[in-house]
Amino acid sequence: MNALATLAESLGIAYASGISLYATVALVGLGERLGWIGPLPGVLATLANPVIIGVAVALALVEFLATLIPGVASAWETAHTVIRTPAAAALAVATAWHADPVVITLAALLGGGLALTTHLTKIGLRLAVDTSPEPVTNGVVNVAELGIVAAMSYVVWRHPFIALAAALVLLALTMLLVRAVWRAVRALVRGKAPAT
Repeated sequence: MNALATLAESLGIAYASGISLYATVALVGLGERLGWIGPLPGVLATLANPVIIGVAVALALVEFLATLIPGVASAWETAHTVIRTPAAAALAVATAWHADPVVITLAALLGGGLALTTHLTKIGLRLAVDTSPEPVTNGVVNVAELGIVAAMSYVVWRHPFIALAAALVLLALTMLLVRAVWRAVRALVRGKAPAT
């Protein structure tokens, strides 16, 4: 596999991990185990271990339930700032481990940066969604996130460049959405209707 495709795979995994580390690990591991993707490169193949899949599924379930509760969702996401970024960088490195050392280093640097940017954008959205006291909006966000992670966990191995391009477009659109939602929240707090 060429170096650019390996780097694109690394960044795709980092992006998905920035959204949900546990769901990414569970879905990639299950995907390899069931033969939907793979074989996974190098040490990343350990994600298909049943123990790792089981732990990742359990943690993804806890995360899904915790993030349904307004307030808890924001606290959960904030606490995971110190977990997701280094773990995403590690997954990016594991994806590129068979490649040239330059590609491995780029995977770590760019993967960690992309995961952090994705995660911080997600926190901005989650804080805005948490201003609503009902759990429906949190549920909708959770399902959307899982859909994106599932799609990325599959497509990144088949079409790494398309997956990476889609990830970057989604990240930019999410940033715009966060900005629009926060403007609407500020307008509501000030007692004005948001501008359309």
